[in-house]
Amino acid sequence: MINLFKIKGQRKEEAANSNGGPPVKKQSPGELRLHKDIAELNLPKTTKISFPNGKDDLMNFEATLRPDEGYYLGGAFTFTFQVSASYPHEAPKVKCKTKVYHPNVDLEGNVCLNILREDWKPVLNINTIIYGLNLLFSQPNDEDPLNHEAAAVLRDNPTKFQRNVQMALSGGYVDNTHFPRCK
Repeated sequence: MINLFKIKGQRKEEAANSNGGPPVKKQSPGELRLHKDIAELNLPKTTKISFPNGKDDLMNFEATLRPDEGYYLGGAFTFTFQVSASYPHEAPKVKCKTKVYHPNVDLEGNVCLNILREDWKPVLNINTIIYGLNLLFSQPNDEDPLNHEAAAVLRDNPTKFQRNVQMALSGGYVDNTHFPRCK
């Protein structure tokens, strides 16, 4: 029985290749699910998605967020997404390419978002992650920080936090750390 499926699969591949094109690459279940997720994206108007390696590499893409409210209003923040073949059983790896003064993003770009770690479930999707990232910029969380200094300032002195964010967005220094302009 297994040989029949193998022969049937070979015949399908031969038929697909008989048109003179290159061999058809079989997609992993993760690629198929990601293709579906991307086709069904319902992005907020403040978010754009791009594929720096071309549309043939759906497993690696970028999302750029431009918050329209809150501390980060006017900034532009780019996140890289690396999706493994075992998606959706494994959460994508998400990093912030833009250096940002934020309690939930460290200076190396690691992101503290619960659905990317312990709360990930296969029913979640790329859209959920993008909305979660947008939420981090409209409501930074000082209770589960990666950047403890920024979290302490947010908690203890929101006015100073606002000044620090504006300084960072403008390309200035915050506590001896330089932030490139991201407005």
